[in-house]
Amino acid sequence: MAAFSAADVKTLRDRLGAGMLDSKNALVEADGDIEKAIEILRVKGLKGVEKRSGRATTAGLVTAKAGDGVATLIELASETDFVAKNDRFIALAETVLDAVAAAGAADVEAAKAAPLEGKTVQGYIDDEAALLGEKVELRSVKQVTGEQFAIYLHKTSKDLPPQVGVVLGYAGNDAETARSVAQHIAVYDPRYTTREEVPADVVEHEREIVTETAKNEGKPEAQLANIVNGRLTGFFKEVVLVDQPYARDSKVATGKVLKDAGLTVSGFARTKVGA
Repeated sequence: MAAFSAADVKTLRDRLGAGMLDSKNALVEADGDIEKAIEILRVKGLKGVEKRSGRATTAGLVTAKAGDGVATLIELASETDFVAKNDRFIALAETVLDAVAAAGAADVEAAKAAPLEGKTVQGYIDDEAALLGEKVELRSVKQVTGEQFAIYLHKTSKDLPPQVGVVLGYAGNDAETARSVAQHIAVYDPRYTTREEVPADVVEHEREIVTETAKNEGKPEAQLANIVNGRLTGFFKEVVLVDQPYARDSKVATGKVLKDAGLTVSGFARTKVGA
């Protein structure tokens, strides 16, 4: 039997994020040679890429970076938290983010085709997935333009990398308030910056719902218009950033906080792992 220790198995797991049994079997096959075991896991992993393609990726992390006038936010997904918190996976996410941002990719398909160390981003991810022993997927890519950016990456568990990421593009000088608004977005998940951005068909659909609901509740016909408008205002407070009650003071609208701070929002993006 090959001579290797439990510490060697741990070293291999720490370097690759591979499972204990896979690491042990690779060391047996490599006669205890860690570097050779890495190559064995790579080959076996690559053969297993297709088999893993149908698996669910419910774990992972989010990360972001700002450049000249553009910020990029990505979600890199894995099958388990064990891999998500592995140093190799975290380093992979940063490498992928750099390549995606450098290519100016604004969506997942463009990002996967971006060049990275003589391969595509997708090819590079596949190679790393072979070593990690899990399906790894670039699941989300979002871009925000602006003069300045506030980036907030939130950990839902202290033992895991960030699970919720927000990028806020803005003009103004109050970076502290901009970061606070980015934190607000992480919590309240608005879909639009202003009411004007809400598509007309979305508003009309909501109007139909609240109108029908009010009628079913037996509301007087004479009051129907006011009731519908009031409920539409409530809808806007749920989905529009500037209309939402501010996370740090629910008595104040987020739009007023932005105005008082001299900030103008150019756009924002929010991503949550697995959402």
